[in-house]
Amino acid sequence: QVQLTESGGGLVQAGGSLRLSCAVSGSTFSDKAMGWYRQAPGSQRELVAAIRSSGISTIYADSVKGRFTISKDNAKNTVYLRMRDLEPEDTAVYYCNVGGTWDSFRGRYSAGPSWGQGTQVTVSS
Repeated sequence: QVQLTESGGGLVQAGGSLRLSCAVSGSTFSDKAMGWYRQAPGSQRELVAAIRSSGISTIYADSVKGRFTISKDNAKNTVYLRMRDLEPEDTAVYYCNVGGTWDSFRGRYSAGPSWGQGTQVTVSS
């Protein structure tokens, strides 16, 4: 059974930084694409960033480009989301997803069935 455990969320002031981690167990890791999503109250869950299994190709939502960086460590079975210059609009529950579909032609990631429990990120103004 696949388990995803997120950590690293918290309360930070605008302009601050956080690094989220997602540890994966019960699944192969190096052959999987992975993504970070977020969901704010009253909003739909949206893709923030995704990384191909190789770790070479990445996708970012326009709202976070230049501020967020996704990376994966195959030796630790962990995917990271480094966030800087945080804004109040980044406040949401952030979820890790593993094993989704990578569409190279359209530059899209479609979520797989395995999700973490979420970690809260709150950015104060």
